[in-house]
Amino acid sequence: MEILTWTYILVGLSFALYIGIAIWSRAGSTQEFYVAGGGVSPLANGMATAADWMSAASFISMAGIISFAGYDGSVYLMGWTGGYVLLALLLAPYLRKFGKFTVPDFVGDRYYSKTAKVVAVICALFISFTYVAGQMRGVGIVFSRYLEVPIEWGVVIGMCIVFFYAVLGGMKGITYTQVAQYCVLIFAYMVPAIFISMQLTGNPIPQLGLGGSVADGTPLLDKLDGVLTELGFAAYTSGRKSITDMFMITLALMVGTAGLPHVIVRFFTVPRVKDARLSAGYALVFIAILYTTAPAIAAFGIYNAIETTSEKNISELPEWISTWQKTDLIKVDDKNGDGKVQYVADAAANELTIDRDIMVLASPEIARLPNWVVGLVAAGAMAAALSTAAGLLLVISTSVSRDLFKTFRPDISDKKELRIARFAAAGAVLLAGYFGVNPPGFVAQVVAFAFGLAAASFFPVIIMGIFSTRINKEGAIAGMITGLVFTIGYIVYFKFISPELNTAENWWFGVSPEGIGSIGMILNFLVCGVVSHLTPPPPKEVQDMVEEIRIPRGAGKAQDH
Repeated sequence: MEILTWTYILVGLSFALYIGIAIWSRAGSTQEFYVAGGGVSPLANGMATAADWMSAASFISMAGIISFAGYDGSVYLMGWTGGYVLLALLLAPYLRKFGKFTVPDFVGDRYYSKTAKVVAVICALFISFTYVAGQMRGVGIVFSRYLEVPIEWGVVIGMCIVFFYAVLGGMKGITYTQVAQYCVLIFAYMVPAIFISMQLTGNPIPQLGLGGSVADGTPLLDKLDGVLTELGFAAYTSGRKSITDMFMITLALMVGTAGLPHVIVRFFTVPRVKDARLSAGYALVFIAILYTTAPAIAAFGIYNAIETTSEKNISELPEWISTWQKTDLIKVDDKNGDGKVQYVADAAANELTIDRDIMVLASPEIARLPNWVVGLVAAGAMAAALSTAAGLLLVISTSVSRDLFKTFRPDISDKKELRIARFAAAGAVLLAGYFGVNPPGFVAQVVAFAFGLAAASFFPVIIMGIFSTRINKEGAIAGMITGLVFTIGYIVYFKFISPELNTAENWWFGVSPEGIGSIGMILNFLVCGVVSHLTPPPPKEVQDMVEEIRIPRGAGKAQDH
């Protein structure tokens, strides 16, 4: 069968599965809409968390950016993986013990202030909308290529699907849908990786294939370094970014992870604190399967792409070039008129432009794998993008209905609150669709901005709210506003107002917009700490509450003998 036929079959079956699960597990109460009734098993929650966490950026764009950036692209791998460990070990158990559904809920109670809660809601909305834009962009790319429709229409189709099961099922529907989506996306990621690893190195384990040798006996990475340097590019295994920027981007991604509201809320869906820890462990294993495979897919993809295109006659270019050209994500321009393709580092002479977001999706076609594998990858990419988009849309709807509306109308009925949450999710879908059609960058870059905003706004107030009894509402509000405004301002200036100045020479302290969330976080910590110590301490009941969060149940003070 043709690729398009396989794609329709596999994507259609997966969509039918997701919608069926959403109908079966639709939410009937706010408790089920927000936290799935709090009765999800640790194993299921681990799979759902992994699917929620591994977005289009992880599935589509992470290996793509490593393909083109080489060593520098590893910041995404290190930052996101390290960030999940930080979240699982340092924050999740304490927030679960606190017993609130959302981060703004925690901020409002911990800092005993409606104003602090509203500021946290604004932060959550900024983060979630920035993040969901990347997911919708990923959805558009997948549909554009495999269903042969414009990216704009691809985004619209994805909006309709995610609207249906996120709005109908809430967290209960999303959780069980994400379990299915994890199974689809991990199978879709591993199958082509195993095939291509066998083709290039003879080793069926991609992680080992990355360190293996190609047919002529040369180690794959050495061969890749040689091919790229011959074309004028930097060696694949060498770094071009400064150590400072590498560190700041990795740090922003790590601490941004720990402040992501759509991941934190997953730990409220299990019955006990013990289950929250266990589900975090399961999720880490499930995430590691994909994250340890991504560097191999990246190296395989760029190696095969260069081997099948460089110095080839335009009339002899492989079929995958022409199929992806229809999406405008690959451009061929014979600048010197010699009828051949020059893929070189010099932008003025380069005749082949490949969008980095297509590398994972195009890899099966580049390697000439069976058509059903290509269709499977399409289904996996859709699962990754939609699973995270659904979790983010739920955070947006919850922030509006529970954290904003109910803060000022506490007497609202359960039924009306649920209706408001669904209307908010519908509005969020439309806005997310707009950003998906008009994104501020490629998928992983857009997501990096979201992590920077989370690092600069949420992480300090969550950490200090758990581990310090002295931080008060004045400090938390001032810190969140300072971190968020500084980080947004820096990103907007270099990405939208003066993009021509977006170079290492003009960055403050040598830190790129992707890493500026680290500076925003430091400012948040400083402002929060200084303001808190210049203003009265929190009430005693709040300080006692903070102490109680950190003390395991049944523990008592040590006795002197």
